Amino acid sequence: MNCEKDLDQRPLLDRLDQVMQNTGGRSWLRKWAILAIFVLGTAGLFALPLAFGRAPGVSDFFPWFVDNFHRFLVVHVDFSFVVFFLCIFAATAHITVFRLSNGAPRFMVMEYLAFRISIMAVVGMFIPVFPVSPGFAVIFPMLAGEPVMSNYVPVLTSPLFYTSLLVLAIAMALMAVMVILNVILRPTAHTKEHGFGVDLFSLGGMTASVIYLIAFTHFISSWLALYGMPNTHQFNEDLFWAGGHVLQFVNVTLLVMAWYAVASAVLKPIPFNPKAVVLAMAILSLGALVTPIFSSVFVVFGGVWRLAFTNLQYVFGIVGLIVALPLIRAVLTAPNKPWKNPGYVVLILSPAVFGIGGIMGLFVDGLDTRTPAHYHGMIAGVTLAFMGLFYVVFIPLMGRAINRPRMALVSVWMFGVSQAVACTGLFLAGGYGAQRKVAGAEQGLTDFAAKLGMGLNGGAGLLAIIGGALFVWVAITAILNKQEEAK
Repeated sequence: MNCEKDLDQRPLLDRLDQVMQNTGGRSWLRKWAILAIFVLGTAGLFALPLAFGRAPGVSDFFPWFVDNFHRFLVVHVDFSFVVFFLCIFAATAHITVFRLSNGAPRFMVMEYLAFRISIMAVVGMFIPVFPVSPGFAVIFPMLAGEPVMSNYVPVLTSPLFYTSLLVLAIAMALMAVMVILNVILRPTAHTKEHGFGVDLFSLGGMTASVIYLIAFTHFISSWLALYGMPNTHQFNEDLFWAGGHVLQFVNVTLLVMAWYAVASAVLKPIPFNPKAVVLAMAILSLGALVTPIFSSVFVVFGGVWRLAFTNLQYVFGIVGLIVALPLIRAVLTAPNKPWKNPGYVVLILSPAVFGIGGIMGLFVDGLDTRTPAHYHGMIAGVTLAFMGLFYVVFIPLMGRAINRPRMALVSVWMFGVSQAVACTGLFLAGGYGAQRKVAGAEQGLTDFAAKLGMGLNGGAGLLAIIGGALFVWVAITAILNKQEEAK
């Protein structure tokens, strides 16, 4: 493949805006964006009781937060890490379909269904969060459930919660299939006239769609293999292990795509060699495509099978080096550094925080708070990239303008720096024995360094929540502002 010839390298927003001008293109992007912002805002609200429940001394004054710590942790993790990221996937899939079809996508009924059942899924996941009395549970058994802190997708053992997860998974599968069908069934006349015409953004949307369907297949096959088994912690670990690992390939694909999109909107010239991005996408695709082989050569749910999925994490390091290093170099050596542009700041903070989390992952043992330090850093790095995607790609594509630019700039600085400090606090506390997934006295904070680390985590975590809240406010006010951006 000749990347320079086959990849459309015109300015990203110019390419995408040409096919998003019609009402359908912008309105559906706006719907997915609003749902994503709502989900992230809800996750932020539930981060408050988590911060208070973990902070030494402060937790004593909030016993209700400590008692319900795991319930709130489920909704915070799932909404901020699973649902929010999947909403970004849906939005990018929508843009990709419009781009590949030159503004005339097919099978839009799939998106119509996907969006509506996604709303149902979000509501269904939220309802069981609050505990119900035994008498109420007898009348409404669908709502009763206890938190299980399984990896990748923690759950509430409520039938409604599991059903909502399944509905959400189906909704995203519809979006992925819509992308693939529009790739396969592109109009022949358009292809002959313009060539394949795939830009790196659309390549990311296509890659993420294929990988998501692999993850979806793992989730379904695991559920079928475990059907009828007791609903224990191990049941949920096995249920989400394979699909959860592959889902991270979707997230990293979206991260690379977001870095490219933000950089192309902020920096001139674009600091990406297209071959590097294509190589990153190819590596991610290959990493996901080999995973079905694991179930053929290893005992499913066995130790070797689980380890095979775990070792796939090293692929992310390779991809990060391929894409992040030239990006950081280009950002730091750019002749004109637009420090007042939140997208530019994102290009500095996102790879840095993502890298900090990745380095911390070399020291985890799965038992103490070094593990959440590792994945909080990586998740925060991805979230920062998505914040930049909103500010410089999504909102302009909707024909909207950010009317609070200073607040937008403060939001990325506050969120990014605070998350880095919060992760450092977790890592420090974990090195001195602080236990993960617990709150209050159960954390075992007997050492001063452990208390200091959790104190840093609580204080910086609160600032990160404020930064996230500022982002939510800036984004939602811009999206809902009906006055179009000046052309």
